[in-house]
Amino acid sequence: MAEAAVRYLRSVRTPAPEPVEALPRPELRCVGEDEPAPLDPAEFRRVLGNFATGVAVITAPPATTGDSPAGFACQSFTSLSLDPPLVAFMVGRRSTTWPRIARAGVFCVNVLGAGQGELCRAFAVSGADKFAGVAYDAAPVSGSPRLSGAVAWIDCTIHAVHTGGDHLIVVGRVDALGTATDDPDGPLLFHRGRFARLSD
Repeated sequence: MAEAAVRYLRSVRTPAPEPVEALPRPELRCVGEDEPAPLDPAEFRRVLGNFATGVAVITAPPATTGDSPAGFACQSFTSLSLDPPLVAFMVGRRSTTWPRIARAGVFCVNVLGAGQGELCRAFAVSGADKFAGVAYDAAPVSGSPRLSGAVAWIDCTIHAVHTGGDHLIVVGRVDALGTATDDPDGPLLFHRGRFARLSD
């Protein structure tokens, strides 16, 4: 019976679709050092600040023995793909934390809750011991710090890294994820240069 079903399916199989011709790529060029920027950076930041985002802290375990965990506050985070499960975050190319995350090869996205503005500020500071006094446990797959009080966490392996102007686009393959059991206040938001909350 199974063999007959296979023969039938083979007999009615539709032909492979014709390949789709790729669209032409736009012409790319480098901007010269003496060439003025087409937009005022302050105006760019002001206008884009009208797009409200969530706030996350990206963490990674120590890459080598004797090293400390790594982490930084991140506003540029997004889901990317369902199959396979991928997420992405953007990090400045001059970040001193990113090389430590890259060496670890894994990371955890901690989506901050509405009451975690001070925690976000602590992870936005460069050079300080960001984990001093911070409660966390280990994410189940990567061992990255999973911050207490976060409304959601996404445990990832670095999948790809792409350049994007003065930032890097880091793609992570999701290995595990979850949400807080109690989330009365919702996520922390960032809008027009300040923290905000969801409101009914």
